[in-house]
Amino acid sequence: MPDLPKKKVGIVACSGEEMAEGTITRLAALRVLEQLRPDDTVTICLPLFLAGGEGDRAFARFYPTVAVDGCEKRCAARATALYSGKPAASIVVSELIAPGTDLGTARRLNQAGMQLAKAVAQMIAARVGELLEVGRGRRVSDMPESDEPAGGEEVQAAVEATCTCGSGIPVLTLSVGDERKTLIAVPAIFDQVYAQGRRPGSGDVADELLQSVRLYNPIPDSVASEYRVALLKEFALYCRKREA
Repeated sequence: MPDLPKKKVGIVACSGEEMAEGTITRLAALRVLEQLRPDDTVTICLPLFLAGGEGDRAFARFYPTVAVDGCEKRCAARATALYSGKPAASIVVSELIAPGTDLGTARRLNQAGMQLAKAVAQMIAARVGELLEVGRGRRVSDMPESDEPAGGEEVQAAVEATCTCGSGIPVLTLSVGDERKTLIAVPAIFDQVYAQGRRPGSGDVADELLQSVRLYNPIPDSVASEYRVALLKEFALYCRKREA
């Protein structure tokens, strides 16, 4: 098996900026990323994800994701399902509050809004723990919490999260028939096969490549032969570059 990055969970937070619930999703996600589960999570940029960011979409196909939405529109969950696969977990903030509850404004949450953001962060962290099956002998609720400024606007300015850009997931875009396809783990698979002394003309190396790539990418049987040809071609190019 290729040497791939440590399994993490991607957090896809709502980007709605016109409502307090949207601010809560982002503050909760940042709390998980920076304080509750910094070693186990990365953030997925929803606008970049929607715009076609291959790194973010590849991450969401390879790793489990938690979608955190502000309202019933579920933009984060729907986008993840459309481009990468159904989120492993989904949280909708508007479903957690009683109608008419005052949370403050999108720019400045009140005390109730800040408390809800903390509660949502705990929910996200719990989902992350379940997805990773972390057996550390302690509960998420036992983790220490740090003080936060009272104003939501200050918190947003003070926190910087780790994004999928630095996740290290190896991807390769290649031509399969008349289409361009982005596949996960292919560079790592090429490295492994090359290190084993295998070359494009070595026996069943094409079948070996296809079999390995299918472990990480859905490839229908109807087009498997086209992927086989494309992978062997890319591996030959890879070998020439390594030996140049």
